[in-house]
Amino acid sequence: MSKKTKGGGTPATAALTQAGAEFTLHPYEHDPAAQAYGEEAADALGLPYERIFKTLVAELESGLAVAVVPVSGKLDLKALAAALGGKRAAMADAAKVERVTGYVVGGISPLGQRKRLPTVVDASALEFGTIFFSAGKRGLQIETAPADLIRLTEAVTAPIGKPA
Repeated sequence: MSKKTKGGGTPATAALTQAGAEFTLHPYEHDPAAQAYGEEAADALGLPYERIFKTLVAELESGLAVAVVPVSGKLDLKALAAALGGKRAAMADAAKVERVTGYVVGGISPLGQRKRLPTVVDASALEFGTIFFSAGKRGLQIETAPADLIRLTEAVTAPIGKPA
């Protein structure tokens, strides 16, 4: 589990607060039996799948990288690799991802990770005034402007999502 920050926040909420970014937290009751965490969050919060973004970590030739894509689709690994100047990518091992990010699978936030990784946010995020993504633990989503997420993660945007 990720380290808690003062006041019961997460490293992700601390990063947003420290940067002075506006955000809203959206808690929901997490079902331990849930397998599709993003869909669970969207359903619990009554949001369309296109507005909730999942944080995935892939292994490229250059190392690990973060992909932020809508839960309504899948990650296009080839497009992710191309966005970061690589040729191929594969999903990273879950145990390695948890070790490097400091978060558990299903609660991985693109913000506040132990080690800053190259990040790509799907271009569809720019279609919304705000987007939702994990706040760093299961059962808690952050809503913020995509521009703030992109700025704070030093992300590039590219069409890395594809229909499910």
